[in-house]
Amino acid sequence: MIRSELLAAIALENPGLRAEEVEQVVDIFFEEISRRLAEGGRVELRGFGAFSTRERDPRVGRNPRTGDAVEVPAKRVPYFKPGKEIRDRLND
Repeated sequence: MIRSELLAAIALENPGLRAEEVEQVVDIFFEEISRRLAEGGRVELRGFGAFSTRERDPRVGRNPRTGDAVEVPAKRVPYFKPGKEIRDRLND
């Protein structure tokens, strides 16, 4: 599902909202998740899953074009852990 499909599905379920309002709700939703993760927090949506971040250690990578060794710095990456309801639904 892409963003426009999500907006269309929400608009279909909520005919009282204008398209601009639906888009604003989706923007706020994703912005709040991003903001919380950037602060180092965790976002849990009961029945769906939890978003968090994980630390990646620095490592030596390879430039795919030249094969040269490249230092890759430590970084935080987003991580999603699905909830039990989602896992059960996927494995019916």
